Amino acid sequence: MSDLELRRVRREELAAAGDVCVAAYEPFLTGAEDDYRERLRDVETRDAQAEVWVAVLPPDEGGQVVGVVTWCPPGSPWREIGRDDEGEFRMLAVAPGAQGRGVGTALARMCEAHAREHGATGMALSSLATMTAAHRVYARLGYWRDPARDWSPLPGVDLLAFAKTF
Repeated sequence: MSDLELRRVRREELAAAGDVCVAAYEPFLTGAEDDYRERLRDVETRDAQAEVWVAVLPPDEGGQVVGVVTWCPPGSPWREIGRDDEGEFRMLAVAPGAQGRGVGTALARMCEAHAREHGATGMALSSLATMTAAHRVYARLGYWRDPARDWSPLPGVDLLAFAKTF
């Protein structure tokens, strides 16, 4: 997908970006009552407190949002495990129909470029243990498991930490 446009989400794309995020995370949610679904859908708040970036197909392929990521710059309340010298991103999501086509890789690389622009020397992120497809993307990009930073935001939600040095 070399013709993807990577850019900040536009106001008219907030709902579509939220839908992509929820669709990608749906297999990992605990059911209809899972509160995290609304956090995934609330792209507007994330973009106000961090930066939400989207991957958009070219117009001749439909022009829709097929990927979304929340880049957490220094000072953002959305940062979880990033150290002062690291970048961090969250909620990397690719529409189910676009998975396996390089969208997630493109968004992760873009976040790495932003981290370097901010003077970071590495990147950190968290992921559920069951998100094995994402873990394969991270491994291909040079991330390693950092078990010392594994954590649990809620009882029963155990997150694995991954890190990379630039």
